[in-house]
Amino acid sequence: MPAPERIPPPVVTPGTPAAREAPDGTAGLLAHGELTVRGRLRDASNAVLYCTVSRAGREVPCVYKPVRGERPLWDFPDGTLAQREVAAYEVSEALGWHLVPPTVLRDGPYGEGMCQLWIGPPPDGGEERPGGGEDGDGGAGADAAGGLLALVEGDEPGEGWKAIGLVGVGEGRTALLVHADDARLRRLAVLDAVINNADRKGGHLLTAPDGRLYGIDHGVTFHTDDKLRTLLWGWAGEPLPGETLGPLRGLAAALADGAPLTARLAGLITPAELDALRGRVDGLLATGRHPLPGGDWPAIPWPPV
Repeated sequence: MPAPERIPPPVVTPGTPAAREAPDGTAGLLAHGELTVRGRLRDASNAVLYCTVSRAGREVPCVYKPVRGERPLWDFPDGTLAQREVAAYEVSEALGWHLVPPTVLRDGPYGEGMCQLWIGPPPDGGEERPGGGEDGDGGAGADAAGGLLALVEGDEPGEGWKAIGLVGVGEGRTALLVHADDARLRRLAVLDAVINNADRKGGHLLTAPDGRLYGIDHGVTFHTDDKLRTLLWGWAGEPLPGETLGPLRGLAAALADGAPLTARLAGLITPAELDALRGRVDGLLATGRHPLPGGDWPAIPWPPV
């Protein structure tokens, strides 16, 4: 990833932003710490700023996406990208899978926005390594896709892989795009089905140095219509892993009226989107299977990686 554009480092220390965890944890640090802009990532489709946030002697890198830098989307007229990114983190945490880097909604130098822990080294190639981003926005210095995607010749994916589909590789030739048959990736596929992720690209998969898998860029999620677009179709129609059913039941209970998670999500997505979220969770539990691609929406995002 190219180095971010160097801009003056505005600093903001918020007053009383909402944060899900105590201020001594990472989400609390992101919400309550002093946010300093270090640069702008030029290749992102919306305004994305690489920052550091510090408090009580602790500092971590983060990505800050101000709401006023978002481009309007005709098919997502309600809410903001930033709110949906935070909602995706809340759902991931409620499932207990920790697949989304800590993410908060807070005030910043350019107004309210999403602040997420940066995953990987800083964009200028330094050695610092802690959380997340959008189309090359955050964590691109981490191991993007982490060896979880590949192109293979022939019509069969091979042992340990799941087929996605044929893609052109130039000169009239095609290859089979595959993803790993990986338990971490499969949990992420279930999360995407829950939040109705319309943009799960390969570049939105990051593996940290400790082997943990993260998904980033969840701004186009939680729509009331079926908009699931993903590379992770290899398990389509297969039974859900048994280890995902308990967390899904727990999430269903956590989405009850008046529950703390429901109250937090009510400030991030619309009532109709919240009802649709409940419906998707109930649907997964009722069928016990990974969803199949729908016919009214492209199944795979473009570009896929």
